[in-house]
Amino acid sequence: MINVKQKFIEFFTTHPRNHREIPSSPLVPENDPTVLFITAGMHPLVPYLLGEPHPLGKRLVDVQKSMRTDDIEEVGDLSHFTFFEMLGNWSLGDYFKKEAIFWSFEFLTGKKWLGLDPKRIYISVFEGDGNAPMDNESTLYWKDAFAAAGITAELGHPKQGVIGNARIFPYPKTKNWWGPAGQTGPCGPDSEMFYDTGLQVHDTKVHGPICHINCNCGRYLEVWNDVFMQYNKKTDGAFEKLAQQNVDTGMGHERVTAILEWLEGKVSEPDPFQTGLFKNIISSLESLSGKKYDGMYKRYMRIVADHVRSASFVISDGVMPGNKERGYILRRLIRRAVRFGRLLGINGLFMKTLSEIVIKDYQTDYMELNKNSKVITDTIGMEEKKFGNTLGRGLKELDKYQVLTGKIAFDLYQSFGFPWEMTAEIARERTQKIEKKLFEEEFKKHQELSRTAAKGTFKGGLQDQSEKTTKLHTATHLLQQTLRVVLGKHVRQKGSHITAERLRFDFSHPRKLTDEEIDKVEQIINEKIKDNLPITTEILTLDEALVKGALTVPEARYPEKVKVYSVDNFSKEVCGGPHVGFTGKLGTFKIIKEEAAGNQIRRIYASLTG
Repeated sequence: MINVKQKFIEFFTTHPRNHREIPSSPLVPENDPTVLFITAGMHPLVPYLLGEPHPLGKRLVDVQKSMRTDDIEEVGDLSHFTFFEMLGNWSLGDYFKKEAIFWSFEFLTGKKWLGLDPKRIYISVFEGDGNAPMDNESTLYWKDAFAAAGITAELGHPKQGVIGNARIFPYPKTKNWWGPAGQTGPCGPDSEMFYDTGLQVHDTKVHGPICHINCNCGRYLEVWNDVFMQYNKKTDGAFEKLAQQNVDTGMGHERVTAILEWLEGKVSEPDPFQTGLFKNIISSLESLSGKKYDGMYKRYMRIVADHVRSASFVISDGVMPGNKERGYILRRLIRRAVRFGRLLGINGLFMKTLSEIVIKDYQTDYMELNKNSKVITDTIGMEEKKFGNTLGRGLKELDKYQVLTGKIAFDLYQSFGFPWEMTAEIARERTQKIEKKLFEEEFKKHQELSRTAAKGTFKGGLQDQSEKTTKLHTATHLLQQTLRVVLGKHVRQKGSHITAERLRFDFSHPRKLTDEEIDKVEQIINEKIKDNLPITTEILTLDEALVKGALTVPEARYPEKVKVYSVDNFSKEVCGGPHVGFTGKLGTFKIIKEEAAGNQIRRIYASLTG
């Protein structure tokens, strides 16, 4: 079997291509508040695409962990994933379209490399619009690449389909333009490569009258995408030419592996979930459910397999289940997997078993999975157990209603914690549609009542602003950062309360701390106190603070401008204060007690003496 990742790295690191391999970045962007997850290989490299010199030079190659959650409901077919591996090669102001296109064609069709039949390769290019012209340059280079293989490649038109020598097809920006990763940044036209499976799967009622390479019927599978970064999208929506022209390519590991294993006769169709990438998870699901990977059970098993793989990687990179942003995406993945496991007939706990398979299958390429294995399996197991009861009660209640409405969806949410998205998905399966506006209206009424009842009862974490509480407040900053050092980046503040005698600090973590971990936390904090580190403050916009790496309290709301307190280079948090000027004023830090404070939330009581 061809090891696609190994071949890809070998191709681009050898002469004459001479790229340098770089490691995958974590799924959680380190200094970018504009997106929840790394969605493509380009995302971690944006500063270098904009002109900052990369320490390894202008030619790079990598396999980047990526996560896309816009179309979670589409997972279950042959082409949609939440987590996936993206193979990419990069030119940072070095080579451009000619080299990228000829090397792409060589890697796809070369006998030493993937060895795909060049007669089955088809291309899409950008057709042009008011912001940028048609990509005629790429069209000419593709014609030359095909000609070198003895193939006549003409420019076709999607509305006419694949006829005659038509092999290169222009499409609008919705199909052949990439970026930026956020609202602004580097972007440009792209050129996609498709493989013709020859499968007669085009349904005119579903896919339209003409089968073309981008019609999504499944006959033509996109295997690679060459992005030519020529522009920078500004905050006003205008496009300006980049100072340097870049190449950013992306090849989906799962899809290419499926095509190759299908051509080798190892799978019955180009289905990524039948390949070695998912084989062990699917086999386990068959064993657990007593069902075969066939018929309607294919979709159910694909969803579970995709979601447990995604959840494992996301937790490994520091995300914990929650009710907002990344935490909610993770929670939703686990809950959907549990639900479709039930539809497979699996009534007991099973997600922890599957996450162990993910770790075993991927730990060679991603050592962080093995390092964080206990956090991953414990978190998934506890979240599944917690939601199992909710799911059973919610489904039982939901079955009482023939027609689902926004009001019913809210009642299920309020009474059983049954997620809106799951009720809406079940409604779609019944060919019904719930108006989310009605759900939101009910939710808003509930919030207003809750606010009225709670008005004036919360005074914040500090009981007063005496010298003792100020010292303890500074100590909580040292505590949070030290917990992240000792336990992992998933640790985030969930609440605090400080009196003159002690601090109480709640944080996200799925298990009890060991004695060794508690000792380590105390040791690090007391070392930082002994070092007499300076505490500085600056006023920044919230976005600026996040870009600089300042921690916030998840789910808290902040004004446009915030105070950021830094303990030298050790800790940085958005905070209202007050704090001491140097850590040496704190005295000796001692943990009094560590205990559970809720589902996957721990609580530490600590004091300062001297």
